[in-house]
Amino acid sequence: MPTPRPPHSRATMSEIAAEAGVSVPTVSKVLNGRRDVAPATRERVEALLRARSYLPRRTPPARTAGLIDVVFVDLGSPWAMQILAGVEEVAHRAGTGVVVSAVHGRTRTAPDRRWLEHLAARRSDGVLLVLSELAADQRERLADLGIPVVVVDPAGQPDPSVPSVGATNWTGALTATEHLIGLGHRRIAVIGGPGDVLCARARVDGYRAAMHAAGLDVPAGYERTGDFTSPTGHRETLALLDLPEPPTAIFACADEMARGAYEALHERGLRVPDDLSVVGFDDLEQARWSIPPLTTVRQPLTEMAGLATRMLLSLAAGETLDSTRLELATPLVVRSSTTPPGNVSMSFERRRP
Repeated sequence: MPTPRPPHSRATMSEIAAEAGVSVPTVSKVLNGRRDVAPATRERVEALLRARSYLPRRTPPARTAGLIDVVFVDLGSPWAMQILAGVEEVAHRAGTGVVVSAVHGRTRTAPDRRWLEHLAARRSDGVLLVLSELAADQRERLADLGIPVVVVDPAGQPDPSVPSVGATNWTGALTATEHLIGLGHRRIAVIGGPGDVLCARARVDGYRAAMHAAGLDVPAGYERTGDFTSPTGHRETLALLDLPEPPTAIFACADEMARGAYEALHERGLRVPDDLSVVGFDDLEQARWSIPPLTTVRQPLTEMAGLATRMLLSLAAGETLDSTRLELATPLVVRSSTTPPGNVSMSFERRRP
């Protein structure tokens, strides 16, 4: 039973949402007269708003800024550039400006509080979160301001009430591992991303599913953890090569980590794919120009960003989305970095330092 409130105290949106059994964004939609709320839900929320004498902190400003905010975890990667290309293309056609921010703060996925105050001051029309997330109070503040949010490649399990665009990470990883198994590899290692990031977990789970379906064990030390960057791909590949029985193939869950794997193999005098096959994930432009060109899973980053931007602009215009959770396909692109294992173990013994 809720704790009685002092006389004349103001209910919060979180309290209204909890009593109504809905999310904070749903309460915000009712307050802002949005049409994409079921009639029964709207009636229940409105009754609670009247009973609690709720008044919003401020009337959401007219959306005249012509700006959207894009928040990244990492702005310096080729991955971010492909996302920005998709956002810019759609925003330019719509006559909308783009403000780009990078995450700063105590966590690797949540923007700090100053970002939110700057956002409110410039009255942005919407927020696109890229592989990042908001704290609960930040979500409530945005809902209070009437600023819609769309997430690209959610860092965590997405809130069903927050629209998101992702990719079939699990399926892509499954396909990549099945490709190596089909070539005859049995000793297949994986270099995953951060364990707190949803797409990283999905890719490692896809790898495990393919290995299990083929009746293959994953030896101790074959599952490594990186952070989607080249240095961690380099570090973890060296660790794999130092195992008593090193793998004959590596599935790196990001092209940047695959690049680090190439560097580590070169340092050890090993060749791709003659001595060890490598598969990446993302299909960044550099994958085509690697030597040899990298077999990888294509994540349609530009298309994902463009779709998310169109969804955000529709929400800012007060329109209703047909779907709030979309995933785009991740096909395997086979190039020259994978081959049957052959005499890989003999090559290792000849080149082991």
